Amino acid sequence: MLDEKTMVADTLTAVNGELLRYSEMITQTGNPQLKQTLKQIRNQCEMSQEEIYNIARERQYYVPAAEAKADEISHVRSILTQQPMS
Repeated sequence: MLDEKTMVADTLTAVNGELLRYSEMITQTGNPQLKQTLKQIRNQCEMSQEEIYNIARERQYYVPAAEAKADEISHVRSILTQQPMS
């Protein structure tokens, strides 16, 4: 039998997967109306994900990684914003 912690974790994993699929569909559709509809659905899914995430944190089912330090953030930002070499 599944316990509550496992169910919350499984739900969070499933919702995260849905968010990835919505993002893929949004970038692959050329139909503006469909794209807008998918964005709305994705936004609702993101709100659900945040609610589930908050439940998991409140009940200590999920402990996030330590926050990145300013120099670490700066380093990653510099890597991601570098111009590609030609």
